[in-house]
Amino acid sequence: MDKFVRLEGLVAPLDRANVDTDAIIPKQFLKSIKRSGFGPNLFDEWRYTDMGQPGEDCTNRPRNPDFLLNLPRYQGAQILLTRKNFGCGSSREHAPWALLDFGFRTIIAESFADIFFNNCFKNGILPIVLPADEIDALFTQVEATPGYKLTIDLEKQLVLRPDGKALPFEVDAFRKESLINGWDDIGLTLRHAEKIRAFEESRRIEHPWLFA
Repeated sequence: MDKFVRLEGLVAPLDRANVDTDAIIPKQFLKSIKRSGFGPNLFDEWRYTDMGQPGEDCTNRPRNPDFLLNLPRYQGAQILLTRKNFGCGSSREHAPWALLDFGFRTIIAESFADIFFNNCFKNGILPIVLPADEIDALFTQVEATPGYKLTIDLEKQLVLRPDGKALPFEVDAFRKESLINGWDDIGLTLRHAEKIRAFEESRRIEHPWLFA
């Protein structure tokens, strides 16, 4: 997966609590496990006014003009600002796939559902937990300022506001190292590729009947 060290990105404000994974990527789109191609169907039932289907070209589908991701000012956003318990509901890994495919690399919220939180790290998304008062202040600034951007410094564990205020956040040391180096579960395993090959060769010699 792509490395995450420092990001300066446009912020999109999703002012809703308890956003579940079925809202993030509805169930009819869970037929593929390719990890890519889910971006057009992110928040499908909120972005469009018709019922989307797998494999459908979304270019000419009727859009909800009031939904934030359809507004010109939030096009190209890489940071999603939202409320508490984001990613609740079923434990579908397609939810972070859809967010990442759309272009989001960071989600800032008051809290996250545990499984969704873990899946974000495994797919190159940094979920950041901030206190409710800081979230409130960010919503106020984002909505009042077209083109509002934040800088996320993972190494220093800081969210940097345009006015110069730095908001510290906590992140597990192992997950931080994995994001900075771009290591997903497969990448972590491949770090030991030489040892794995050596073990396979020794096992072939010591237990040849297993390979007959």
